[in-house]
Amino acid sequence: MTDLEAGREALLDHVEALIAQRGGVSITLAELAAAAGMSPANLYRFFENKEALYEAVAERWFAPKVRAMEEVLASDLPIRQKFYAFYARRLGMICDDYARDPALFRSYLELGQQHIEIVRGFIDLADHFLAELIAEAIAEGYFPGLEIDSAVSLVNLMLQTFCDPELVVMLIHSVSEEKLAIVVDTIFDGLRGDRPSNVRRLTRAAR
Repeated sequence: MTDLEAGREALLDHVEALIAQRGGVSITLAELAAAAGMSPANLYRFFENKEALYEAVAERWFAPKVRAMEEVLASDLPIRQKFYAFYARRLGMICDDYARDPALFRSYLELGQQHIEIVRGFIDLADHFLAELIAEAIAEGYFPGLEIDSAVSLVNLMLQTFCDPELVVMLIHSVSEEKLAIVVDTIFDGLRGDRPSNVRRLTRAAR
């Protein structure tokens, strides 16, 4: 790790301490400089502006989840197990982080809402990884009649409860890896788009 990287990590530790003290209140560069005992001019060596600071905060928060997704994608697991692990590993991390410090976790979620355009980049990355998984599943004969984009949209709707941090916290006593496994099995056993007559019949019945 270079001196610059070490300095950035130390500053991000100060950011986390400020978040723990103040909650999900946006932090200015001047406030961070004061907490770190350095001049604002020196701080700009590490973060050129506030957006760069919050990009680094988000990157640190999401980094373990991104590594987990990359490791699952690179694994030799059968596609159904790979699909489960893609969600289960992140679910475990979210639950562990929340259990470690619920107040700090909620504060990070509040900051994420304030900087949703930065968070969106990581959501899009997860969708990209999911599309790769779904392409692999389709190549093995799963999800007949569905294009990759349609399957991504449907799977997101069905599994959002297990990967969206806000929903996981809201349903912390209901979500579990066992329930995730059941939902993943159900998706692989039944998700398909080659029966339009069934869809039309259901939509007509609901009118």
